[in-house]
Order: sequence, then C-alpha cells, then structure tokens
Amino acid sequence: MNRWLRRRPLLCLWLPVVAWMGLIFYLSAQPDLPHPETKWADLLVSSGAHAFMFAVLAVLWVRTLGERSRAWLVALVLTLLYALSDEFHQAFVPGRTPDPLDLLCDGCGAILGLCGWVGLQCKPED
Repeated sequence: MNRWLRRRPLLCLWLPVVAWMGLIFYLSAQPDLPHPETKWADLLVSSGAHAFMFAVLAVLWVRTLGERSRAWLVALVLTLLYALSDEFHQAFVPGRTPDPLDLLCDGCGAILGLCGWVGLQCKPED
C-alpha cells in the first residue's frame, strides 16, 4: 500500500486536504455538537477547536502546495476562504449560526499553524 501511494504523489498530497475539508464540512452540518455547560468553557473549547481545525487545514494546504513561491500565503488565503464558506454554510444549518468570532479563531489558527510549519522548515545554519 505504501509503495502504491508513493507512486501517486498527487493523491498523497491532495487526499489529506480534501478529507480534512470534508471533516470540517461534516462537523459544520451538525445541528448541535457536544459542548460544556459553562459559557466560558464552551467559548474556550469552541474557539480552540476552530483554531485547531483551521491550523491543520492551513498546514495541509502549504504541504500540498510544496516549494512554490509564497506557498504559505496561498495556503492562508485558501484556508480563510474555506473558513468563510464554512460560516456561510452554517447559516443554512438548523441550530447553527455564522459567527464572526469563529472566523477570527479560524484565521488565528491558520496563522499559528503556518508559523509552526515555517518554523519547522527552517534549518539552522551550520
């Protein structure tokens, strides 16, 4: 299986991005996700989940784009566009509403994820 995947690099690169976007779409389509009863804990968990989901998406995008010039910028824009479409999608899901705070958390998560990716890619000079 591993050899089969190595001979199909586009599949190895694109499948994780598409699958992660599918997971985000699936979770956004749920009318009610489990959440803490306390308002501050709910806000913390929700914001953290948004940041994490879109940090991973941004890293998957930059990984897929590879060594292209300014791949991180393209990855950020694509991630933010998907975050915007996610909030738009939630406007049509019963029990869900679009929330600018979620969009802010998505963007912050994307930026943090990309900063982490760039930091891991930098090799110290000998």
